[in-house]
Amino acid sequence: MFDKNIYIKRREELKKKFKNGLLLFPGNDEAPMNYTGNTYHFRQDSSFLYYFGHDIPNMVGVIDIDEDKEYLFGYEFGVEDVVWMGPQPKLADLAEQIGVQHSEHIKNFGKFAKAQSRNKRRFHFLPMYRGDQMIKFSDLLDIPLKRINTRTSKNLILAVVEQRSIKSPEEISEIEYAIEIAFAMHTRAMQMAKPGVVERDIAGAIEGISLALGSGVSFPPIVSKNGQTLHNHYHGNTLKQGDLLLCDAGAESLLNYASDITRTTPVGGKFSTKQKDIYEIVLTAQKNAINMIRPGIMHKDVHLTAAKIIAAGLSQLGLMQGNLDEAVKAGAHALFFPHGLGHMMGLDVHDMENLGETFVGYDDKTKRSNQFGLAYLRLAKELQPGFVFTCEPGIYFIPELIDQWKAKKLHKKFINYDRVEEYKNFGGIRIEDDILVTENGYRVLGRPIPKEAADVEAVASM
Repeated sequence: MFDKNIYIKRREELKKKFKNGLLLFPGNDEAPMNYTGNTYHFRQDSSFLYYFGHDIPNMVGVIDIDEDKEYLFGYEFGVEDVVWMGPQPKLADLAEQIGVQHSEHIKNFGKFAKAQSRNKRRFHFLPMYRGDQMIKFSDLLDIPLKRINTRTSKNLILAVVEQRSIKSPEEISEIEYAIEIAFAMHTRAMQMAKPGVVERDIAGAIEGISLALGSGVSFPPIVSKNGQTLHNHYHGNTLKQGDLLLCDAGAESLLNYASDITRTTPVGGKFSTKQKDIYEIVLTAQKNAINMIRPGIMHKDVHLTAAKIIAAGLSQLGLMQGNLDEAVKAGAHALFFPHGLGHMMGLDVHDMENLGETFVGYDDKTKRSNQFGLAYLRLAKELQPGFVFTCEPGIYFIPELIDQWKAKKLHKKFINYDRVEEYKNFGGIRIEDDILVTENGYRVLGRPIPKEAADVEAVASM
């Protein structure tokens, strides 16, 4: 945990945004794997962690704006619990560690919530994403289950997004530690990218590193020779000479802050000429996009710059043609780059997206496009100092998408489909780093993980 004054200050800042009501922050409960006593790895709700700090199941934090009181509801352990789990802290001590004055057994929360409801008190709560919590709070707040997320507080969502978007020095330190873990994960994956190795061997090795050094992976790793499938979680293929291994993986620090890095490695340690040509286009797009980052710039413009660089590179290889500014404006490049350039990152690898991606990456001045590819841009709004987000351009040759566009003759004046046919079995390349917006520009966070083609080849040849 951070120092308790950090949590006190966070809650005090949040209180300033409200005139009345109760701010409700449910923590997560244990989730049974196959019977009640055998649970999945516990992951606390990120907003609860942000304001109430404890990575412990079965807790609820409440901020009463009218009475200027804060409550921590949690489980009070007894002797039988100690038999199985060892000595446990008292609930009052846990509350004191985060500067909360009032603590009560979790069994009293239902009575508390229903009493506040009868008194017509207004509850402000965030969207719920777990079924067990939705069922529980549907009953406690007397809201029909199907409507629970229609009653969330937009004011609380906006306040939390505004606050959590700006990362403090302590948070940046945690993210950089998570990137240090990712350094070990990705360099190990590069070294293991040899003919005859099964993808799951690499996936298991890097997940083991994340568990040994932190709190585990920040999302299910993508470790695949079929990098053209953007979120490919199948790990059953055997690598062979000439394949490309796309590894998109990150870790969580011990305080649950995330990293998210992607590297693409030639199996056997050497890019072919065709692979290196595409790799260099992606790397150039990423470097130029990163160099644009500064406060006040629209991230949508950074994305579109990367798209234009990708289109220009593909034009030099004969895959795209015509006026490239018009091609990108029309969305023709999305055949090869069908996703957004990046997303916010912090306590969640896609930070706060459970609160609504539009609230996180867009605002009143920035509206989402409905164009294929550009519609998937998660972060489009103006950048501010303290934002941490990913920069991850890519080029992919997706046979099914190519066949569909070709049959429909989509963007025929910008795409040389005959030349594209020669790349249908290429796969995909993505390169991703985690970036902090500083007061005057940017900083690429963490120890540099090899990404120059020669450096990747050197590590892969070890």
